[in-house]
Amino acid sequence: MARGEQAMLSQDRPSSENSDERGVEEEDALLTGQHKSQTASSYGWPFWREVGIFAWALIATAAVIVIAVMYQHQQSSHPKSTGGWKNGKPSGKRNMIFMVSDGMGPTSLSMTRSFRQIESGLLLENVLVLDQHMIGTSRTRSTSSLITDSAAGATAFSCGHKSYNGAISVLPDHTPCGTVLEAAKKAGYMTGLVVTTRITDATPACFAAHVNKRAEEDRIAEQEIGDHPLGRVVDLMLGGGRCHFLPNTTDGSCRGDDKDVISMAKVNGFSYVDDRKSFDGLNVGSSIKLPLLGLFASTDIPYEVDRRNMNDVYPSLDEMARTALAALSDATRDSDQGFFLMIEGSRIDHAGHGNDPVAQVHEVLAYDKAFASVLEFLDKDDVEGVLVGTSDHETGGLATARQLHASYPVYKWFPDMLVNATHSSENLAYQLRDHLEGKDSSSGDTLKQYIREILLEEGLGVYDATDEEVDSILDHPDPWPASYVFADIISRRAQVGWSTHGHSAVDVNIYASHPKHARPLIGNHENTEVGNFIRDYLDLNLEVVTKELKERGDLLDSQSNGAESWMGKPLSEDVNTEEMDHYHGEFKRSLELEHQHLH
Repeated sequence: MARGEQAMLSQDRPSSENSDERGVEEEDALLTGQHKSQTASSYGWPFWREVGIFAWALIATAAVIVIAVMYQHQQSSHPKSTGGWKNGKPSGKRNMIFMVSDGMGPTSLSMTRSFRQIESGLLLENVLVLDQHMIGTSRTRSTSSLITDSAAGATAFSCGHKSYNGAISVLPDHTPCGTVLEAAKKAGYMTGLVVTTRITDATPACFAAHVNKRAEEDRIAEQEIGDHPLGRVVDLMLGGGRCHFLPNTTDGSCRGDDKDVISMAKVNGFSYVDDRKSFDGLNVGSSIKLPLLGLFASTDIPYEVDRRNMNDVYPSLDEMARTALAALSDATRDSDQGFFLMIEGSRIDHAGHGNDPVAQVHEVLAYDKAFASVLEFLDKDDVEGVLVGTSDHETGGLATARQLHASYPVYKWFPDMLVNATHSSENLAYQLRDHLEGKDSSSGDTLKQYIREILLEEGLGVYDATDEEVDSILDHPDPWPASYVFADIISRRAQVGWSTHGHSAVDVNIYASHPKHARPLIGNHENTEVGNFIRDYLDLNLEVVTKELKERGDLLDSQSNGAESWMGKPLSEDVNTEEMDHYHGEFKRSLELEHQHLH
């Protein structure tokens, strides 16, 4: 081929520096099949400059990656200068906030998220705070059933062990198990419990008491204020349940004896507050003398949807949580140890038991607000801290779907039907009871008008109630049957479904302040692993506490002169504590019971 033809071949090649010389050599090699070796002189300054830039970029990229990995490890192991992990174990001062959303399942979040978006006109991207902090799920079975109760669920959190339904930090062999709160107190941490139900209810009780049966709330009250083998282990308690602390000679008491547990608490050093005015006097934790006992309701604090109309009477979960955080933080400011605080959104569970979607969405929103406040506290606080939250179980078998007729259902549910409701079904049922007890000889038509206009229209936002629904309320005027009827009326219109008034076996969500703060809980876990994480994060020895409980408890029992054990009445022999139950014809028996009830 002539040189001219070779030049024509190279005309369409992209030009660059030295392209003429380099192009000719490359084309000679291609045409002759002989490679012409290049000398060092053919690589000028531009070539070596490009090599240098490439090498520098490669080294810089590797350095950035190494620094990023080191920074991530530093942040996950040592989030703040005061504490962290060293040689696989935690070190330094740190705080642990554990939040329990009693009875809240995954559908509770779906329902509340949609309700909030519809109520406030938000975009679908505007989700709950909880939605942004989910890291895993928890399996909830107990030793006696695939469906746990709150007692066994909370025992898994407090002791890191499975137990039977009804057990308050007691194992299936009827021995006490040391709790993370008790171990934290012995290790020098300050401790606290904040709830919206009775402070003697199953979840708070499992952290500071030990009884064979959860129903022994009188005994739980005594143990929580320090009548306990280990002495006083709780520094702060805020919630309801005052009736279990008052002697049965006093109005408002639900105790079975004349013990004045509030006076006992004061002897043990507790400050005591019991109303909104005294709570406000705590100045969001800045004016607190620990230990502190705050009991703001005779039994449970009202549902949030009702409490907001009685804000001058009852503090909210968020207010109590922020007060506790500030108080415990201030109390440990000059200490080598931090604090452990358990906060429970207790009445999400009750709303599930009542199959009440209105009460539930407001309870979840109140819990979400408290969760956000804890995150804000951790972000501003100088001490390392971790927030972990989960549920003990799901309640109600909730579904954001409901088939109302035999025909194939339309794929819809209507959160807007919950927006105009102003009260819980429980509250409306008690309004009906009070109206019936205080009414004069008004006619049945007047009573029906009261139910339609005041309870259904103003209370639930339901303007199309049928005569059959009104008659059903009149046929079941007692609070609990009536509350179920009110809840069903609003659930049917919102097309919200419920499969039970009890608990279910569904897995529940696990949340954390950040995934790096709770890496062992990412993914699906047994509920006991949540308790083990708390133990490990605070570097606690529960075995030592369990041993001390048994030794001191045995000593107390030996000195009781035949009285009941310090853990209360023993279980009857027919109570199953260790083996899963099996089907024994319950379906047929339940039909027989229903038949007897109807006839």
